[in-house]
Amino acid sequence: MAGKALVLGGGGSSGIGWMAGVLYGLGEAGVDLTDADVVIGTSAGSTVGAQLRAGALEEVYERQLAAPEGEIPGRLGISLLLRYAWATVTSRTPEAYGRKIGRMALAARTPAAAARRAAIETRLVSPEWPDRALHITAVDTVTGELRVFDKGSGVPLGDAVAASCAVPGVWPPVTIEDRRWIDGGIHSAANAQLAEGYDQVVVLAPITLGGGPLVSPLAQTQRLVEQGARAIVVSPSPEAKQAFGRNPLDPSVRAAAARAGREQAAAHVGEVAKVWGS
Repeated sequence: MAGKALVLGGGGSSGIGWMAGVLYGLGEAGVDLTDADVVIGTSAGSTVGAQLRAGALEEVYERQLAAPEGEIPGRLGISLLLRYAWATVTSRTPEAYGRKIGRMALAARTPAAAARRAAIETRLVSPEWPDRALHITAVDTVTGELRVFDKGSGVPLGDAVAASCAVPGVWPPVTIEDRRWIDGGIHSAANAQLAEGYDQVVVLAPITLGGGPLVSPLAQTQRLVEQGARAIVVSPSPEAKQAFGRNPLDPSVRAAAARAGREQAAAHVGEVAKVWGS
């Protein structure tokens, strides 16, 4: 399986803006990642991936600067973060972690599923799957297993993105094929392992940490390199993190994050070009 893979990780509204900004900034400098043979999107990355496959880079970037109409602000409270931490330290595998978080997600009080689905629809350039390969991740609330949705899965694109972005305890799990699904980031912040077999891999990872059973994007990318791929991780600079603010699930931070990503891109042009060049 030779070719180029673009991996877009999770990171909330700020991650959406930042990744779009980095992609646009790299494109302005002559490094166009839109020609990827596959785009692998997790959580925020599923939104950016769907937009990227359906529109031009400039359009994707400009969408981040517009007022976030239709979006619903969310927040990861202290009690919820403590539940995540407990599940991390008491789980030995990503699947075990996913099962614990899945049970919590199913019991949580969240906004109505219809309202959340409508918010996701406002993000999509097109409701249809693109012709070029787009892989979107989600986690089964019962088994804790990771699944990849694509055009051949028969699942509507909006459902796949909503599932991948269903932050447990904040947004409702999404029903697909009589199963309930949550954020693909519960398995890994970027799921860069799905790019195994590709020769050239660029990972944009708003969140770089792993912990317990969850492998970090940095470690996953290093494994790709050990397997013979040219691969690189780009993560937010200190300046970009400052632009994110304290709540990554606040849609109002998206524009500032996008501008920060665009500005940061200049520092990575050379190294990304070395990976992505033919």
